[in-house]
Amino acid sequence: MEGDEAAINVPLEIHSVPLPPKKSTLHKLKYKLTEIFFPDDPLHQFKNQSLKTKFILGFQYFFPILQWLPTYGLQLFRSDLVAGLTIASLAIPQGISYAKLANLPPIIGLYSSFVPPIIYSVLGSSKHLGVGPVSIASLVMGAMLTEFVSPTNEPSLYLKLAFTSTFFAGLFQASLGFFRLGFIIDFLSKATLIGFMAGAAIIVSLQQLKGLLGITHFTSKMEIIPVMSSVFSHKNEWSWETIVMGISFLVILLTARHISSKKPKLFWISAAAPLTCVIVSTILVFFLKSYADKIPKIGQLPKGLNPPSANMLYFHSSYIALAAKTGLITGILSLTEGIAVGRTFASLENYQVDGNKEMMAIGIMNIVGSCSSCYVTTGAFSRSAVNYNAGAKSAFSNIIMATAVLVTLLFLMPLFYYTPNVVLAAIIITAVIGLIDYEAAFRLWKVDKLDFLACLCSFLGVLFISVSSGLALAVGISLFKILLHITRPNIVSLGNIPGTQMFQSLERYKNALGIPSFLILSVEAPIYFANSMYLQERILRFIREEEERIQSNNEPLLKCVILDMTAVTAIDTSGIDAIFELGKRIQKKSLQLALVNPVGSVMEKLHKSKVVDIFGSDNGVYMSVGEAILDMSASRKADSLA
Repeated sequence: MEGDEAAINVPLEIHSVPLPPKKSTLHKLKYKLTEIFFPDDPLHQFKNQSLKTKFILGFQYFFPILQWLPTYGLQLFRSDLVAGLTIASLAIPQGISYAKLANLPPIIGLYSSFVPPIIYSVLGSSKHLGVGPVSIASLVMGAMLTEFVSPTNEPSLYLKLAFTSTFFAGLFQASLGFFRLGFIIDFLSKATLIGFMAGAAIIVSLQQLKGLLGITHFTSKMEIIPVMSSVFSHKNEWSWETIVMGISFLVILLTARHISSKKPKLFWISAAAPLTCVIVSTILVFFLKSYADKIPKIGQLPKGLNPPSANMLYFHSSYIALAAKTGLITGILSLTEGIAVGRTFASLENYQVDGNKEMMAIGIMNIVGSCSSCYVTTGAFSRSAVNYNAGAKSAFSNIIMATAVLVTLLFLMPLFYYTPNVVLAAIIITAVIGLIDYEAAFRLWKVDKLDFLACLCSFLGVLFISVSSGLALAVGISLFKILLHITRPNIVSLGNIPGTQMFQSLERYKNALGIPSFLILSVEAPIYFANSMYLQERILRFIREEEERIQSNNEPLLKCVILDMTAVTAIDTSGIDAIFELGKRIQKKSLQLALVNPVGSVMEKLHKSKVVDIFGSDNGVYMSVGEAILDMSASRKADSLA
């Protein structure tokens, strides 16, 4: 056994793996449910408190505004005032533009920038989230509803379905938060969203060629082939006045965006650019009426507060499935964006955003919004970035923004009569072009080819099939990837790093050395019914391959198999049966089997099922690979001397 001693040259004590402390079934169930539904332990603050204190804390938990409003001062108000007015300058043109993106009347976008931000300020836990319509949710809603209902031929029905979809989106979002099921949105992987958003951005940009070129008759489809066909089949409708104005404002907006991205302190340039372009273009069209007659304009917008729309929620059997499906998808997308944006800026300022509380806040504001002439809203990245850079200190900046929108709704609506549609198209293109993250796609290709495949399928699906189908395809590939990892987990052969007690993969570490007569395998996944048979067959194949290699190289015969179970975090009854069957088949080959470092819950199940009895002694389970090798080597020496 000179090879063994050369490889393991550090003296070791042999320790048996102890059983974890016994716990009742009720205690285990309570712990598991708590970890699933309450991983953030939101109730810890209520412990050991008086009834009055618990009552106050409960109100503060459900209405976060009560936590910061009592200490709110003039200095904080000044910061929020500047931030609120700054994001209002961005919210007004964005609201109008995104409503058109969803094929809704422009005024709906302004309504959606008034009520939801106020609701969020009361219920939300983020200090910097800027609430309002977003491009992705607007695009998806417009694409899904337009497939079945024409916003031009049936505007009233289309509007009803938009409000109903918003209601379902809010109901779904609030339910996820209430039942603490937020982990469901994690099925939208980053790779999926990268491809989806890039494809959606390209489709949205191409759709805006209608406004940039001045085309009157344009396809309502969202796939790249019908869109491009519509562009070039209506060349007779192209207007040079519209083209010149559109390209000019697009260049201005893109330049402002570039300046702000290169110099973050100049964020206000990008924030003020959309409203500035709206004002300048409106003045140009007003004073150049004779030259601008061919340029389509927004037209008359109604003055006044949001009219109630609860009576417009449409639950007719023929369309309820469409509204629910649209609400589900737009709800997931907007929730994913809102929570991601909120957590991003919370991490920059070192405070915590409660994910489930955010879901309830966003869901409730969409439910209320659907009853007050609003469509799907969430925390927008562009508004939140401007809000953060403008120095916002609390959610009160959303109230300031909503107040500015309120003034616009009450007094300034006639000023938008001459606003050209082409400038709204330019604003939309500028907003969505940032969603094309080619650098992230390139990183996916370098790091994980399967993630890149999901990204590519999502991208191509959106471009050539449909927005919803592209998203569904990418989610399907992501789920397939998860199933692949579960059913085909990784198993690696380990060797010793000379001079140490460390054992690492023989494939990854060139200096790792195999131990003569030992096959050391590491299982890098939980063992469940879905992978137990594969693991058993794969380990037996490892043994056959090792025996063939030993025979061809005239090395000492294989005597012992060691399974390192450090990474096996869980095991079910099928996995236990697989270990038992594996032990019996290894014993038939006159080999020894040892298990190394199973975690507490795994060890407990192995003992309860009496699987460890197949080892014949208590030394079949070890704390480390080194201990297993030394003990099994000593046992073999003793047997040979006997």
